[in-house]
Amino acid sequence: MDSRPGRSCPIHYRYRPEQLCQAPESLDADVLYVVGGLYGNPLALEAIESLVEKEQALGRRVRVVFNGDFNWFNRAVDGFEDFNHRVLAHDIVLGNVEYELSNPSPDAGCGCAYPDFVDSRVVARSNRIMQQLQAVAGSFPAIQSRLRNAPRWRCLSLAGQRLLILHGDPESLAGWGLAHEHLSQSTHQKTVAQWFERTGADLMACTHTCLPAIWQDGAHTVINNGSAGMGNLTGDARGLVSRISLPMFRESPVEPLMAVLQGDLSVSLVPVMFNLERWLELFDRWWPEGSDAALSYRQRILQGTGLEPHRMALGTL
Repeated sequence: MDSRPGRSCPIHYRYRPEQLCQAPESLDADVLYVVGGLYGNPLALEAIESLVEKEQALGRRVRVVFNGDFNWFNRAVDGFEDFNHRVLAHDIVLGNVEYELSNPSPDAGCGCAYPDFVDSRVVARSNRIMQQLQAVAGSFPAIQSRLRNAPRWRCLSLAGQRLLILHGDPESLAGWGLAHEHLSQSTHQKTVAQWFERTGADLMACTHTCLPAIWQDGAHTVINNGSAGMGNLTGDARGLVSRISLPMFRESPVEPLMAVLQGDLSVSLVPVMFNLERWLELFDRWWPEGSDAALSYRQRILQGTGLEPHRMALGTL
């Protein structure tokens, strides 16, 4: 096992797939949003709040679960406090960022458990970003306490389907087993099928690995929203969130980029259309040219990734 900071996966991040859906909670909602990887972007948060208001104006009952890593770029004191209060008004699931802000692990670094294909310079910069964010979080013990007591996964029941919301994969908070890079490999399909069998889930909604995907095998679905606070696709600076709804509420206020069915439920990736110009002004103030976050993320914030939209569909899709 790799023990280097940023590469290691701390033992306390781990859990067993059989634990995760032992006691599903009945979801009293018409629409569920799963928001992973907001990365401290308050403009994206505004856009998501607006999306929820539009759904509610149509008479729909909406539930929002922030699926970890909602902090990252928000290292300014005012940006950290207000941002967390707004997110913590909703349900949350811990990401490795929130875990390390509230329970710093010796030698974990950023807690990302980066695989070998991620450049070591990116890993080093992420470790330093985490150190700076931990220094800010230390001024807000009440927020740290809320994060410390948050769950690492949620299992919800809606329309006869078990929905498992987790940040990484069914074995670790920072696992990469549901990453686009792994879901697209034929040799990995058996592992994913076994995870569904062992958890009893019908759908897994995840994030952490920063590229979006919807994977199906004919009976189950994995939806990875990539990032809600950064661009995900080539030439596209919009974030993405996962939207799951009852059949009569299938129509989203914003046209989804991709939609499938899981049982009777509609499952889709919906764009988060935030004000990019205002976000860049704020980002550049927090992370000026040459800073760790600017070197790792500014280009992606501006232009998205190299992923073409059609490559989000994986498995038997």
